[in-house]
Amino acid sequence: MMELPSNPKPEKPLGHRAYGSIPHLPGSRRGPADKGLSEHQARILTEKGRDKHDTIIVQEKLDGSCVGVAKLDGRLVALIRAGFPAAGSNYKQHHAFADWVDKNHARFEALLSEGERVCGEWLMEAHGTIYKLTHEPFVAFDIIREHDRTPASEVASRCAAVELVTPRIIHAGSPVSIAEVLEKLEPSAHGAVDGVEGAVWRCERKGTVDFLGKFVRPEKIDGKYLENISGGKPIYNWLPGSLD
Repeated sequence: MMELPSNPKPEKPLGHRAYGSIPHLPGSRRGPADKGLSEHQARILTEKGRDKHDTIIVQEKLDGSCVGVAKLDGRLVALIRAGFPAAGSNYKQHHAFADWVDKNHARFEALLSEGERVCGEWLMEAHGTIYKLTHEPFVAFDIIREHDRTPASEVASRCAAVELVTPRIIHAGSPVSIAEVLEKLEPSAHGAVDGVEGAVWRCERKGTVDFLGKFVRPEKIDGKYLENISGGKPIYNWLPGSLD
């Protein structure tokens, strides 16, 4: 009997992941596969910069599904973090993201140049944090070309021009300790009901993004509201039409 061909594996339009993992600062809650920053990098973010050219920006960390929108060959493609098209995902929330991108096509068309992608958190479904959203379910935190990130101030200004939400900035300037940031985490600017899960540190240098690090509170439980973990029904922070 002739074997039928297996379904081809979906292609990644970028040829790689849409967004990589951010290494953890010391004391951050880590999973088995999570990587940490070097001691040198951690000191730059939290204690002492190399020189006057290091600028540290700290943003509120969001807890949803990491997604992106890329402009490739003149068209917009909604992607999940792994780099596959969101429309082909096994998850309802990613299909909703693809539909939302289509609905907001003009905004992403104005935001992105050819070869760029904007990445952010899709907060439609509660993962480990419930949000009482007062804004759209997409929060943009990076604009990337290949593997080069755009400085945070430019991301914020470009996103503001098309009315896309960006993460709250907790601190900008010299290195800042984890303890100082934790004191400033609450209240969330994005409606986190369970409390803010942590923060992301960005080191920018001479107009470029050098590296990132993150701190996640040790008591955080990843994905505790997801069906496959909770055993219950999904909890939605947003559904199509709820904040349109």
